[in-house]
This record gives sequence, structure tokens and C-alpha cells, in this order.
Amino acid sequence: MLCFLIGLIVSLLGFFNNLAIENIAGTKFVITSDMMLARKYIAAFLVFASLNLGLTLFASLITALIAPEAAGSGIPEVKAYLNGVDAPAIFSLRTLFVKIVGSISAISASLNIGKAGPMVHTGACIAAIMGEGGSKKYGLTWKWLQVFKNDQDRRDLVTCGSAAGITAAFRAPVGGVLFALEEMASWWRSTLLWRAYFTTAVVAIILRALIDVCLRGKCGLFGKGGLIMYDVTSANISYHLRDVPPVLVLGVIGGILGSIYNFLLNKVLRLFNFINEKGIFYKIILACCISIFTSCLLFGLPWLASCRSCPSDTSEPCPTIGRSGNYKKFQCPPGHYNDLASLFFNTNDDAIKNLFSKDTDSEFHHLSMLIFFVTCFVLSIFSYGIVAPAGLFVPVIVTGAAYGRFVGMIIGSHSNLNQGLFAVLGSAALLGGSMRTTVSLCVIILELTNNLLLLPLIMLVLLISKTVADAFNGNIYDLIMKSKGFPYLETHAEPYMRQLTVCDVVTGPLQIFHGIEKVGNIVHVLKTTGHNGFPVVDEPPLSESPVLFGLILRAHLITLLKKKAFLRTPVPIGPDAFLQFSSNDFAKKGLGNGDKIEDIKLSNEEMEMFIDLHPFTNATPYTVVETMSLAKALILFREVGLRHLLVVPKVSGHIPVVGILTRHDFMPEHILNLNPSLTRGRWKRLRFRFPRLGRLIREL
Repeated sequence: MLCFLIGLIVSLLGFFNNLAIENIAGTKFVITSDMMLARKYIAAFLVFASLNLGLTLFASLITALIAPEAAGSGIPEVKAYLNGVDAPAIFSLRTLFVKIVGSISAISASLNIGKAGPMVHTGACIAAIMGEGGSKKYGLTWKWLQVFKNDQDRRDLVTCGSAAGITAAFRAPVGGVLFALEEMASWWRSTLLWRAYFTTAVVAIILRALIDVCLRGKCGLFGKGGLIMYDVTSANISYHLRDVPPVLVLGVIGGILGSIYNFLLNKVLRLFNFINEKGIFYKIILACCISIFTSCLLFGLPWLASCRSCPSDTSEPCPTIGRSGNYKKFQCPPGHYNDLASLFFNTNDDAIKNLFSKDTDSEFHHLSMLIFFVTCFVLSIFSYGIVAPAGLFVPVIVTGAAYGRFVGMIIGSHSNLNQGLFAVLGSAALLGGSMRTTVSLCVIILELTNNLLLLPLIMLVLLISKTVADAFNGNIYDLIMKSKGFPYLETHAEPYMRQLTVCDVVTGPLQIFHGIEKVGNIVHVLKTTGHNGFPVVDEPPLSESPVLFGLILRAHLITLLKKKAFLRTPVPIGPDAFLQFSSNDFAKKGLGNGDKIEDIKLSNEEMEMFIDLHPFTNATPYTVVETMSLAKALILFREVGLRHLLVVPKVSGHIPVVGILTRHDFMPEHILNLNPSLTRGRWKRLRFRFPRLGRLIREL
């Protein structure tokens, strides 16, 4: 039932987003086109740039002031959460609101950003909020849903929500499931597979019903939205062995371009982060500057293109005025169109359709396609880092389509494939080179184009582009997670981890609590450390020798202090400890921040009292011996989904626990910092670098 509700809400939001973007952007293009028809070119530019600036300013303001967590794609945050990183407020109600409204506003502002990432984050937010039983902060709670208030069920629901988000963005249900499996989820089960599939099926069915409204022309004044991409390529395709070499070249160059794209985007994000750290004012100014720069390029570059005569055999009006279409009039005389304006003066969804469209080999000029490719490549890099919801999927598809179409123009009659098919393969090549996923991307593109005959070529392009790009750097989402500081655990252990034991990476000092501890000591440790887990040790007279009793969490300690479950003398309390507590007191808090130690006020008398920690301690924590291989410990830590792993001595001694391993201790940066000699060791992954390009970027 929850999966059905998630699918229903995400599909309605996806349809609403498309409808809003098409109509807001459409109104803007209609106003600008009417001024162009009246030859008021300067006024048209000022109105176009002002509307874009206003929409960008609105999106950046609500993001910076209400929910900074809503900035960017959202896919790295959701992926990190599914890996075990619980970033605060990424699934809150205000984040959901800003993600929806800000995404509509930013995309309508003609920024070269996409909707797929924000839709994934939106779907994950809806799933997480429903799994929480609503929002307690805003008084929207459903107690009958709180049975899912645990880590595993919440993680499963978020996975289903992210799959639904991709489905709502591209109307690709199978591709959505595979994307969640291949890119998002760190743990996967057969039960989760059919739940995610059911969720995406609900989204696809509801979207298909709603699209009938668009097909009857009731969706607004500008286009049919990005939900309708079927039949954009030739129905019958025939290709031969001589068509394969150009496709191979397309994949190789696509992989190189994708790795360069990731490298440059990573550098720009670091620069933008440096600017954004200066304050909200700088964030807003940066977003406004990118908007003005984008408007100047979109309005100014079409003037470089020459007017072309309308084809006589076209199936749609030429030129198209004030609506979506392949033939934009812009400044051209009657009976002519501007091919570059046909791409720039459209939403990204309609630009993709124009590039993918069949029987249009003579529609675009070589120079226009090259200009469009370079512009999209640059704008997609500089538009992503602003303080607004922004996706990368659609910009990469547009840029790759322009690249593929340009290659198709160069090859010309030497191949049986038309330029629209080259555009599809170009999108696949750049997606593979940037995102580095294969199966899910292949299925998403097939579901977008509705053409199964393309399957062998798309598979070939994706495999080649991913292989080539992997030789240079990681995928774009991993690079963004790294720049944000998320401690993401990979599925494999680095080779040098086999040379180390867990004792080599354990760092101190270790904070230990006794089974019956003084309140003042607990408060002092909680205030002076940021640790979330503490070993509990019994010593004489409670035991014959020091022995590890278990592990207690910071949140549980704060609950004990908040409830003031204190003893005047250090004696065991026994089973009566639970009389003043309920299970909800120790349940994981909501999506916002939980209680803090600074909020608890205690008197001097209470600070001298004691707490019996035994009834509230996990007496069966996971432990490893200090001589265990670090690689094996990583596999255990990740596969079980742990937050703390206790390290015990090989030989029993005075101290029953050596340390605690957390996610941070398995990060390559931390390990190499403790063991610098491994940096120059022979255990290195084969990967090429961009030394000259990096030096050039630093000089600029």
C-alpha cells in the first residue's frame, strides 16, 4: 500500500512539474517571440533576460533561506543515505517543498539544468516522510505508518521512491528500477526488487492516463512536456558492419568527453563552494550572474546563424512562432527559420526531440550544431553548482545529442544511420562517459525512444564510453559526494587494505563508560566529544576482571539524561529500569535533528547521581580481533550495514576493548594519512590523469 501511495504521489508531482515548466517557459518564449516579430529586439532581450533572472532569483532565494539541502541534484545525497550516511534534513518537508518549487522555477529560467535528479530526490523525500508516519514538527502524523520507523524499512522505501523519481522524469519504469539497483542502492534484495517494480509500474500507468490529457491539447500552450518522447527516431533501422566503426569512434570520444566533463565540473564545484561559503549574499549573486550569462548566450548566439529556407516536405508548420517546434523564426524573414534558435529557444525536452527527430538531416548546419554543443557543454558545467535544485541527466543528454548529431553530419552519407540516430547514440556515449552506469542507461534510452532495434548499438556505445572514461576518473555522482564530504563506502576494498590490520587505523583516545556511571561523567563526555557510540565496560566488583559488556548510543544516553533515570547510589537497578520508558523513547528520531546534550539542564545534585547503563546497552555488538585484516573488516562493516565495529584485543588484558571502527576509519584518505608510505606503494589503480589540463585550470 505504501509503494502504491508513493507511486501515486510521485507520478502526480512529475506530471505537475512538466506541466508547470512547459507553461511558464512557454509563456516566456511567447512574449519574447511576439516582441521579435515586432522587431523590438533589444526590448525582447531585456524581457527574456529579466524573466530568467527573476525565476533564478526566486529559486535561489527559497533554496538558500528555507532549505539549502535542496540545492543541486539530490542524487548524491540519496545515494549516500542508502549507503548509510544519515545527512541531516535531506528528507524534511521543507526540503521537499523547495525541491519541487525551486526545480520548476530554475528549469523555467532556461538554465541548462535537468529535472531527473530533483525528481529522484523528491521521490525519496516522499518515501522517507511516509515511512516516518508524516511530519511531527508540522503536526502531520499517521500513527499507523510508524511501524516502518526503522532503518531497513526506511531505506527500502527511499529506494522505491528514487526509482519512482526516475520513472516520473523519463516515463521509464524498468529503467527506473535498474537505475535504483545499479546506481543508488548499496543493499539489494529480491523483495525490494518487486516492491520497486510495483512502485514504478504505478507511476507509469498513472502518467499514461494523464498524458492522454496532453494528447488532446489540454496541457497548456507550449509543447507536450518531456513525458512524451516516443517515436522520435526512425521506425525501421537497417545497419551493416561498415556502420560499426563510426559508432566505436563515437563511444571512445564520448568516454573522453565524459571524463573531461566530470573533471571540469569537479573543479567548478570546488570554486563555487569556496564562493558559497562566504554567505547567502554571495550565493544569490553567483546564481544571478550565471542566469545573466546564460540569457546573453541563448539570445545572442542565434544571431550568428544564417536563416535557412523552410523545407517543403515538413509535417509541421515552418516557421513555428510562439510554440515548440523544429523551426524557430527568430529574426528571419517569412518562409525561413533559424536552426540555432530552434534549439536555444526551446525547453531542454523539446531540444532533445528536435535533435532525435527523424528525417531532419538537412535541418541543422554544421557550425550551428558545433556552437550548440560547446554552449551546452559549458553551461551545464557552470549552471549545476548554483544554490538551486538542478539535475545533470537532461543537460548531459542534450549535450551528447548535439555531439552525436555533429558526428553524424561529418560522416554524412558514409553511414546508413541518420543524424537522429547518431544523436541518440551520442547521448548514450556522453551519459556512459559521465554517469558510468550501463544497464539502466541502456534501458532508459530505449524506453525514451521506443526503438528496440537500437539495443545492440546503444550497448556497444555505453560499454566503450564507460571503459574509456573509467581510465581517467570516477563517475560524476561519486565525485560530487567526495566534494561534499560524504564518507561513501565502496563495494570493494582497496588492494593496500589487505596489508593492514584494524589496529593500524584505530585512533584514540577511546571514551569508555562503566556499567554504572556517574551522571556528571556522561554529560562531560557527551559535551566534549562528537562520538555516537561508546563501549560499556564492567569492572570489579560487578565482574571478576574488566570485561566488555556492550555498546550504548549517544541518542540513548541523551534519552536517559532527559528522562532523569538517576540513582543516588551506584547499585544495579534491574528490570524496573523500563517502567518509566516506552519503546518510542528509544526509537530513531525523525528526519530533523534529534535532542542535543546542550538542551538538557541538570542541577549540581543530579550531576552527582548515577545511571545504570546495563538495561539500555546493546550487549551483543559486532566485534573483531585487533589482528583482523582491514579489508575483511570493511566487507563485514559494509555488508551488515554497521555504524560501529568494536575492536577487542587478541590477548585478554587490563583493557577489554582496543577501539571502535566507524565509517570514517575505512575512508582511503584517512588510511593513507595514517600510512603515507602506501601512497607511493605499488598498490595503485591504473588511471590516467590530466596534469596539463589541471595546471591550466589552476592558472586560469
